[in-house]
Amino acid sequence: MLSEAECERARVGRDPTYDGRFFTGVRTTRIYCRPVCPVRPARAANVCFYPSAAAAEAAGFRPCLRCRPETAPFSPVWNGSRTTAARALRLIEAGALDAEGATVEALAARVGVGARHLTRLFARHVGASPAQVACTVRVQRAKRLLDATNLPMAEVAARAGFGSLRRFNTVFAEVYRKPPTAIRRRGAAAALAE
Repeated sequence: MLSEAECERARVGRDPTYDGRFFTGVRTTRIYCRPVCPVRPARAANVCFYPSAAAAEAAGFRPCLRCRPETAPFSPVWNGSRTTAARALRLIEAGALDAEGATVEALAARVGVGARHLTRLFARHVGASPAQVACTVRVQRAKRLLDATNLPMAEVAARAGFGSLRRFNTVFAEVYRKPPTAIRRRGAAAALAE
């Protein structure tokens, strides 16, 4: 958290570089604002500072209707649809599309949108569909396992999130233009040469 003196200077000066970094609660009105609020600044004796909008609300303040603190930089609303795409990406990296029967529709429901809308968000913010991202994540996991372990190929495929060894071999060969066994042999040969 910033010092009170720094927050006070930013609040009185309506410094836009501090927008989203702290929120001001006005004790007399029980309203909290962004540092750039266009309303006449309250007296310093009547204000307190919070590191987040949630902290101000937890202290009993309600959001200002003029500066709309929920739209401050770094808030989910300010980030817009990127927040939804980023959350879906995290879920995919955690394996949300790896289990048997896992679908983009189920992933979309988890992030609170429809499957078509999620696909549009991915096209705009990621440049690939959720299924394509999941496939890339699986292949990257498999490559790390091939480089770092001596697990059997079936185990590598299962741990990477592929439903079958056959699917793993096909997708891996499409991406690397070599079967996984060739990649492993090349890695082993390089390790022996050292």
